[in-house]
Amino acid sequence: MPDDKPETIGQMKAGDVVHLTTAASVQFLRPIFVRVIRELPERHTYHGWVWIEGYQLNAAGDAVARRELFVMRAGVRLQALPVKPARPAKRRRNPVRVG
Repeated sequence: MPDDKPETIGQMKAGDVVHLTTAASVQFLRPIFVRVIRELPERHTYHGWVWIEGYQLNAAGDAVARRELFVMRAGVRLQALPVKPARPAKRRRNPVRVG
């Protein structure tokens, strides 16, 4: 019988991108992506919970806010960095003569 329990994430390190949902904390009713700066082990927490410092990312993967977050380690999901959409090449427009 396969174990349906999700795998617990180990210590997060700088540069990890994590997806935070209500599985990590009820505050993430709207899920967010965060690029981790570091865990904050000097802040004592309940068993299974951790403070992290990181940058909240927008859909393009750009940092939009620096945050300190209290999350349940078992609810944190490692993610690949969101892919930025390719920008269309700028067209060079030639001047048009009128008249």
